[in-house]
Amino acid sequence: MALSRKMADALNKQVNAELYSGYLYLAMDSYFESLNLKGLAAWMNAQAKEELFHAMKIYDFINSRAGRTVLAEIEIPKKEWKSPLDAFRDAYKHEVSVTGMIDNLVNLAIKDKDHATFNMLQWFVKEQVEEESQTDDAVRKLELIGKDPNGLFMFDQQMGARIPIFAFPAPTAGMGDAGA
Repeated sequence: MALSRKMADALNKQVNAELYSGYLYLAMDSYFESLNLKGLAAWMNAQAKEELFHAMKIYDFINSRAGRTVLAEIEIPKKEWKSPLDAFRDAYKHEVSVTGMIDNLVNLAIKDKDHATFNMLQWFVKEQVEEESQTDDAVRKLELIGKDPNGLFMFDQQMGARIPIFAFPAPTAGMGDAGA
């Protein structure tokens, strides 16, 4: 069964929202790099890649249901924060917002009696519980740390230990060479 027009449009908006999430987390990655907080930067980089995976999961689903993915302009994310805590507060607020978007998609799938889309979205429902929990945990730890540089150093180390689920190969030397 093909997607309804309304569902296809809503899923396309979610693809855009997931791509924006990736942009936002890359902006946070860059912010943390500028502070020499390599662990927090690596955590955000892994998160950005995960968001791209989310976008592609929906993209592929739309195409598999005889829909068409239509890419839209991606909003430019914020690029500066007052502190690491401020950045993670924004990340948490963003994840809560994404959860609301996923919930709206689930409600639309129920209304449309679109069981296949409902089933696919259950993965995202579970994923959002994890995303909110992880960012909320970081906010709480950063609140406890306060302005203690030793605590921030230890937290940075801990966050850098995150194993990226989705790794893209690093560029290799000579990629632009004529013989490559």
